[in-house]
Amino acid sequence: MTLSHISELHGLPVYDFPLPDTSPADLPAADSVAWKISWHEGNGEEDDYASCWDRFLETVDPAGVRALVLGAGAYGTENDYADPRETAELLAAAADRLTGLRALYLADLDFEESELSWIVQDDVSQFLAPFPRLEELGVRGSGNGFSDGTGLEFKPLRHDGLRILRFENGGLPSHVVQGLAASELPALEHLDIWLGEEWYGRTTTVADLAPILDGSRFPALRRLGLQNADIQDEIAAAVASAPVVAQLTALHLGRGALGDAGAEALLSGQPLLHLKELDLSHHFLSDAMMERVRQALEPHGVQVDLSEQEVEEDGERYVVAGE
Repeated sequence: MTLSHISELHGLPVYDFPLPDTSPADLPAADSVAWKISWHEGNGEEDDYASCWDRFLETVDPAGVRALVLGAGAYGTENDYADPRETAELLAAAADRLTGLRALYLADLDFEESELSWIVQDDVSQFLAPFPRLEELGVRGSGNGFSDGTGLEFKPLRHDGLRILRFENGGLPSHVVQGLAASELPALEHLDIWLGEEWYGRTTTVADLAPILDGSRFPALRRLGLQNADIQDEIAAAVASAPVVAQLTALHLGRGALGDAGAEALLSGQPLLHLKELDLSHHFLSDAMMERVRQALEPHGVQVDLSEQEVEEDGERYVVAGE
């Protein structure tokens, strides 16, 4: 059983690293689960997250660990503070022991622990250099908890192993996408970006996405998600003529404020019949437009997800994950 926001990582079930009174003999094999490391003050654990982390490295064979999920204590909010820079230092210091690590998920805090937009992050690209064999990185939140204005960043870099990259966000800053677009990730196959709402800090625009949509930046890309956006119609219109679409097998434009205008742009743009998946779930399409999308694509073998048809509230649309 796990209390995690995510249930699996890298094909492995998430397992909460237990309290100190648990016998090591009762733990699963190091490579059989994605280990979630959390710390909560006052519930009988160690003095701080660093102590909990040290116990994990001493209890579980670090070389066998394939996936890590970092939760409360490693990450927090401005009011329930945890410094992500210290978390990065802990992992970097253990890189020579975590030789089998292939997947990392940063800031698995559920709704009761923190709103999505409040989770304090820093430069997440710093987790990649110590782990050149890392294949999957998931990042949740972008909140700013530092007086110097630091928040979520992704500084340009080259990493030859990363295949899957996810940003789960209620308001994505433009400099994150700009740093990503300037990076060299030749193995990247799956990119999923939640953009969020302007109200919660989204400054990313369609123009910022242009280097990704061009198709030349990530040649191995096959699955692209540009989701959870209050500007979902604009994104759909840009995707409709984007060169990157020709190389994709899956396109995800759901979770956001997509309406008939965005769907019309997709139908009027370049062919989508080569796709295996088109996910538009959580949308504001009319019944007639839903039927047009299905009729245009499903007879050709495209699996279309049009679940969660929403209705505007007082003329307003909403995304799945904002605050």
